[in-house]
Amino acid sequence: MPTTDFLMTDFLSQARALLGPAHVLTNDLAAYSTDWRGKFTGMPLAVCRPADTAQVAALVKLCAAHGVAIVPQGGNTSMCGGATPDNSGHQLIISLTRLNRVLDISPLNNTMTVQAGCVLQTLQELAAEHDRLFPLSLGAEGSCQIGGNIATNAGGVQVLRYGNTRDLVLGLEVVLADGQVLNVLKALRKDNTGYDLKHLFIGSEGTLGIITAAVLKLFPAPKAKTVAFAAFQTPQQALELLGLMRNAMGDRFTAFELMSHASLAMIRQHFPATPALFAQAYPWHVVMQATDGGEQTALDNAFQSALEEALTRGIIDDVLIASSEAQAKELWTVRENISEAQQLDGANIKHDIAVAVSSVPAFIDEVQPLLHAAYPGVRPIVYGHLGDGNLHFNVSRPAGMSTPDWQGETDRVNAIVLDVVARMQGSFSAEHGLGQLKNHEMALYKTPLEVEVMRRLKQALDPAGLMNPGKLLPR
Repeated sequence: MPTTDFLMTDFLSQARALLGPAHVLTNDLAAYSTDWRGKFTGMPLAVCRPADTAQVAALVKLCAAHGVAIVPQGGNTSMCGGATPDNSGHQLIISLTRLNRVLDISPLNNTMTVQAGCVLQTLQELAAEHDRLFPLSLGAEGSCQIGGNIATNAGGVQVLRYGNTRDLVLGLEVVLADGQVLNVLKALRKDNTGYDLKHLFIGSEGTLGIITAAVLKLFPAPKAKTVAFAAFQTPQQALELLGLMRNAMGDRFTAFELMSHASLAMIRQHFPATPALFAQAYPWHVVMQATDGGEQTALDNAFQSALEEALTRGIIDDVLIASSEAQAKELWTVRENISEAQQLDGANIKHDIAVAVSSVPAFIDEVQPLLHAAYPGVRPIVYGHLGDGNLHFNVSRPAGMSTPDWQGETDRVNAIVLDVVARMQGSFSAEHGLGQLKNHEMALYKTPLEVEVMRRLKQALDPAGLMNPGKLLPR
């Protein structure tokens, strides 16, 4: 009987014949085998880089014939190790980087049909060239790929107005676990002809199939934009400000990002050039944005009037309205630098939670004292998308505690935070997915029936269990 090594050698030989030797990599794989946070590192059998859907399908059929597990990978920007292989040396990374063509763009239909390996920022820029907006916007947009965004149902800063990635996808092309190509690549707003199959794969993290192309929604490009940075005392005031601004601005109000003082202090520590926006320190801040297809002056007047009302009513203590595009970018950079500042700051225990928007202040007020009681000197770094109830509630270690010791507290810290989330009927993963970091929490915070239904879907579409094993579902 052939040995495993012989079978894998035969598999790689066939893969090279299929893709060309230059696109079957077996050396220097660190860029593919380690996640961007450096938290997970695996040992793949190889990295294959197919050029198109036909090659992806043929490669998946080859994997199915040899029993080779597949780890689909886009820009490798997963926050949860969702695109990282295990250490068995038997999992194949299929990189979608070469599938980077825009197949069609239709300003009249407000759609764009693209391959999965297109970089998000490239799509944003192309849409802008056609006087259109593709509104998905997040910190990794310069390197993340749209296939990965769809596979994780990415969120970002404009969910308040445009929704998650799920809301921006009209159609998909997916290679199934047996190598068949499911083509539901339709640019339709309405199609009520049975199960909407694309939604099975959006947010499935490559566990049901490999997304190879998508039809995306576009929107008319806004002609006017205004940005402001506000300061206040409590999260409850932030909630009141959100309500006031949404009532005043309607759908023109596109982003509302909450940041604690600890977040800003950490940014200034690691990015000393960060400007001091106010004469004094405040416990809480938001950066907010409104856009419109009309005149800049009209938008500015409505925005300023709403903020003046917020000042008059004592909802905010101070506010800075950007006076130029450069200053608007500077204000947004403060928010965008939080993630990198945390990387520089060292070990922290990350949470990507969601509760009802109205429950966010109560959640913060309940969880922070619990953490301080359990770990005196702990530093909660709280920021995120208050407008949709999604907080990045990250907990940095107390001074004097080593990184290994703090990481050893992960389960206890998670229990403190996520038990409150569960009591508030929230989500333990709002936009980052589960990967291998959070999949075990499915069994803790999902009902047994929910998990069982997911397993049935997995079994139906991937009976051999070869699609991104060990991710999303609890083991």
